Amino acid sequence: MFDLHVHSAPCVIPRLADDMTTARWFEDAGLAGCVLKGHCEPTAGRALSAGAGLRAEIVGALVLNAAAGGINPDAVAAELALGARVVWMPTLDSRTHRLAGLPRPGQVTVTLAIPPLDPSCEAATRAVLELVAEADAVIATGHISTDEAVWLVRAARMAGVRRVLLTHPSYSVPSMDVRIASELADAGALVEVTAYQLRRQYGGHAAELAEFVRGVGARRCVLSSDAGQPDAPPAPEALAELIDELAACGIDRGALEAAAGETPYELVCR
Repeated sequence: MFDLHVHSAPCVIPRLADDMTTARWFEDAGLAGCVLKGHCEPTAGRALSAGAGLRAEIVGALVLNAAAGGINPDAVAAELALGARVVWMPTLDSRTHRLAGLPRPGQVTVTLAIPPLDPSCEAATRAVLELVAEADAVIATGHISTDEAVWLVRAARMAGVRRVLLTHPSYSVPSMDVRIASELADAGALVEVTAYQLRRQYGGHAAELAEFVRGVGARRCVLSSDAGQPDAPPAPEALAELIDELAACGIDRGALEAAAGETPYELVCR
């Protein structure tokens, strides 16, 4: 398995474990690795330290929240130069996240958006996409709205970005209709489903998630843990639980294992 969505400490939000411990979980389980995601801190340097000497690949990333300067090409260029492989659009600081009434740590009052919600960010967003394309890295939608995600996928393809990820589109943000997610998959995006959704959005019931996977097509999905919360299991266990729950709902286990292993690994690392 390769988990492209794992939270670890240090973080502004309480986390289950630090970078080193998190990396060791993947190493000890014989798994391919993971991407460390920090909502308010870039993780390329942290990933290099946590993964030193391990067989598992520990990969860094950047989230374009207020702490990174928002839609900030300079931050993207620096982090890609350090080896980051994933750039997420705003998450906790997105306008959509705030309108949904979801928690935001600290005293940040900035809200961020891209076209069509905020046309003033178009030039900066396109500059970010050009940098991601040049580095052959991944652009991920974060917590932006469905309309923004549609614009982003189209703009990314125009910019030559080969690796596009819809971040948990069936989650509360953006609560994307499966039809639109499928259309964006037709346009080349992969569609993420997470163990966090299984635990936090659907009350432990996997039927809705399984229906979403069927609607998109399991071969076009990526399974991630989005783990790291103090009351969650370690990320490898959370991801294995997601596979088991979806398989119990009738989704082909082989397709699910590919969505949690080969597909995300190829998206990020190959």
